[in-house]
Amino acid sequence: MNDVLSWVLESVSAVDPLLRTLLCALGMFLETSVLVGLIVPGDTIVIVSSTGVESVLQFIALVLAVIGGALAGETVGFALGRYFGPRIQGSRLGRRLGKHHWVRAENYLRRRGGFAVFLSRFLPVFHSLIPLTVGMSGMRYRRFMAWTIPACILWSVAYVGVGSAAAGGYRELSGDLHFAGILFVGAIVAFVLLVFVVKKWLARREARHMEHDDTSRMQ
Repeated sequence: MNDVLSWVLESVSAVDPLLRTLLCALGMFLETSVLVGLIVPGDTIVIVSSTGVESVLQFIALVLAVIGGALAGETVGFALGRYFGPRIQGSRLGRRLGKHHWVRAENYLRRRGGFAVFLSRFLPVFHSLIPLTVGMSGMRYRRFMAWTIPACILWSVAYVGVGSAAAGGYRELSGDLHFAGILFVGAIVAFVLLVFVVKKWLARREARHMEHDDTSRMQ
């Protein structure tokens, strides 16, 4: 296993750090702007990119790139929702996504306001839908950013931190421990399972705010 993992990590590290960082930022931009995140999750993009981090500078650069890419994508998503929201909903992709997802996102935003923006970063489907939904709502862009920036920072630091720490630990131990690869895979799997459980818990906890419409004003 160590040989395979070493080859994979070396392949990621062999990509120019600047190019790797820019590609990760582009992936995050697409995920949050044009619903690409429904096909290629940003989680995967960031975890893979973070395994190539080999210095503090690269770590900081990748975190900032993930945050910047996500915020740029959400800004575009907000603008698309503001000017083309109904058309996107009625498009082939919008219809394929399902009207119930759009309705749940609208209900959630109406009932929870800014808090829905914050939590949507950690909810499946909603992290791609909320920017568009906010654009179609009456929420101002400044308030949207005030809620989504902290969520993007928390999300970015968590994913880049775990990916880079696991890869760094493997590189240090692989020469001495035959089961270093198992520790690396175990760390990533444990993190993924933890994220899965937290997302499921949040989805169940917030479900009541998504299923019933409400006319209350946004927070």
